[in-house]
Amino acid sequence: MKIITFLGKLKKEKKLGLVEPSLNIEKSYLEKSESNLISSRVLLKVDRLEEATSLAYYSSYHALLVLLFKVGIKSENHTASIFLLKNLFDLDNSFISFAKKERIDKQYYVDFHVTKKDVEELIIGVEGFNENLVDFISKLTNEKIKFYRSKFVSLFEVK
Repeated sequence: MKIITFLGKLKKEKKLGLVEPSLNIEKSYLEKSESNLISSRVLLKVDRLEEATSLAYYSSYHALLVLLFKVGIKSENHTASIFLLKNLFDLDNSFISFAKKERIDKQYYVDFHVTKKDVEELIIGVEGFNENLVDFISKLTNEKIKFYRSKFVSLFEVK
């Protein structure tokens, strides 16, 4: 499978792997997530729609990093992190995948049209996504954390 090869490459480069869970890193990413969401709302109010889109996405991405660090997984790659959300935690990654595409389109390309309503809907989606992740994180037990760490290791075992 192509994605497993990609993950293996990231692991070899030490951009993906198990680390000790860190409350400090979790807290830092949660603060970043909240700050990005607040900034996104502010930018929306002053019609900075491209920037609001980017920061809305980063709010959801940083919330995802909170989850990863909760179980002791370091990921320095957006695609890998989003893959793990679905394939490690069995959580729907369609919204964050959509938000990532929106961020890339608005940040790197000029042939698009974005409306205030689009960004408002994106921000509402980010709020829901983040709330769901925080709820999921709050219910993680030590046993579940061990399970996810073990499942992560098994992704790299030759089948």
